[in-house]
Amino acid sequence: MKLHIKNGHLVDPANGIDAKKDICIAAGKIVGIHAPGGAPADFAADKVIDASGLIVAPGLVDLSARLREPGYEYKATLESEMQAAMQGGVTSLVCPPDTDPVLDEPGLVEMLKYRAKSLNQAHVYPLGALTVGLKGQALTEMAELTEAGCIGFSQAFEPIQDTNVLLRAMQYAKTFGYSLWLRPQDAHLGHGGIAHSGPIAARLGLSGIPVIAETVAVHTIFELMRATGARVHLCRMSSAAGLELVRAAKREGLPVTCDVGVHHIHLTEMDIGFFDSNARMLPPLRSQRDRDAIRRCLLDGTIDAICSDHTPVDDDEKMLPFGEATPGATGLELLLSLTLKWAEECVAPPAQAISRAIAKITTDAARAGALACGQLSVGSVADLCLFDPDARWTVEAGALASQGKHTPFLGYEMLGQVQATIVAGHLAFQR
Repeated sequence: MKLHIKNGHLVDPANGIDAKKDICIAAGKIVGIHAPGGAPADFAADKVIDASGLIVAPGLVDLSARLREPGYEYKATLESEMQAAMQGGVTSLVCPPDTDPVLDEPGLVEMLKYRAKSLNQAHVYPLGALTVGLKGQALTEMAELTEAGCIGFSQAFEPIQDTNVLLRAMQYAKTFGYSLWLRPQDAHLGHGGIAHSGPIAARLGLSGIPVIAETVAVHTIFELMRATGARVHLCRMSSAAGLELVRAAKREGLPVTCDVGVHHIHLTEMDIGFFDSNARMLPPLRSQRDRDAIRRCLLDGTIDAICSDHTPVDDDEKMLPFGEATPGATGLELLLSLTLKWAEECVAPPAQAISRAIAKITTDAARAGALACGQLSVGSVADLCLFDPDARWTVEAGALASQGKHTPFLGYEMLGQVQATIVAGHLAFQR
């Protein structure tokens, strides 16, 4: 199908474009970017989309979205979560390996990619399990998993207790050019904790997860990186102290990138309120000092990308006492609005806010994940997100496409709403 998107305001941080442009799409790729009304006379579009008043941006790139298949279809299905991605403008997403069975066999990875491709919606990039069954002992067959379509290797929420195993993983990854996606949390410090270790948790009687659980793990990872030269992406950084270590490591030249979950940009331990299980997350919501450090580190580049950390949880596992509830929240449909909110509150001058926000969830995210997406260039795959930056909408469970309806932002008014999502030249969603 040939598409002509006209009268939109194109924002593409990768190419430094922030101006009104028309885009012509054919055979799934961008064939022309022109000033309004400047499309070639011989380009006969099958469909014209009038994007007046809309921002035309690259399709969003989400570095962590649990699709819950295979094994957890009672929490979410591939169909529901891919539709949520479309409504959120997410055209490329990375999924962790903690499914059931775990993504530690090539056949499972191939099945997931085939299922996702058959839906003709977002591009799915699986992470393979770093160890068999995520048990932290025997390494998986990384070469076979890479051939099956894995872009890196992760332990998801499961830490590796034996540092020798992590050392061997890094040596192997360095030798063959693989990347490790690690969530920095010490296997013992804060084990069994459910909230940020501090006065709020103490007053509520909740066991704590201290910041040193993150910093000790980061120190260990960086020492092993120095010894091996392996490339590591740190997932879901949450503390000021941990981010200071990342800043120093980048200054040193270590090949490290990191992301932060979108909820941690706005919320703190105070948002637990009276044991609101929707605010139960891993890593836990931390102090205001940590939240403010996250916001600063997004501005100075210490944090490379924002992800939704989309983790759909069903009612039976969420509507429980805080300590018994399963951690996680839906995020695919909130990623754009919450990122725009961060930029509106933190970026100066305001004229750069939208461009800086889009960069963190497109080109910067793609660069951190070594993905060939997140930008709009002639000849590139036509993945686009069209959104109204001034539209206001209220987060309501019934309006979310995701099967996971739980988020601490229920009832909040959001700014910025996706109007259309295009994947490989196909109009996959239009409001």
